[in-house]
Amino acid sequence: MDAKIGKFFDSVGSFFSGGDKIPWSEGDVIAGCEREVREAANSGNEGLKKECLMRLSWALVHSHQQDDVQRGIDMLEASLADSAPPLEDREKLYLLAVGYYRSGDCSKSRQLVDRCIEMQPDWRQALVLKKCIEDKITKDGVIGIGITASAVGAVGLIAGGIVAALARKK
Repeated sequence: MDAKIGKFFDSVGSFFSGGDKIPWSEGDVIAGCEREVREAANSGNEGLKKECLMRLSWALVHSHQQDDVQRGIDMLEASLADSAPPLEDREKLYLLAVGYYRSGDCSKSRQLVDRCIEMQPDWRQALVLKKCIEDKITKDGVIGIGITASAVGAVGLIAGGIVAALARKK
């Protein structure tokens, strides 16, 4: 019984804290990836540079900083313009979906993750991201309904007070 109660409170806490299963990256990881990109560019090895840019894109869209996330989104969108093998495009679409999820654009994120799942229906990372997106949309909807209900209740309470005050005066 205690385990069930604990599990319930954990799920409620997770609901309100917005915890998800998508990893985060820190500034030192981003700095390391940027250094790798510079070194790869100086070496003249285009394949290595492309690899390093993908790692940098991953680090940026998984960042806590919105500026980094937006930079990652911009890099990925620019790189999608180049024709690439389907597997590479799938990776870029997934990272774009993560970026849009982190920036709060769940609609765009869901469209992109759905494209990834069309390409590979059993891709676990994409399925986990889709669940996170759906959970966030549900949570935002529940919170929105709660705010609306509270506002309607407050307006009703104020209107009731005004009516009661007017009734006492007569």
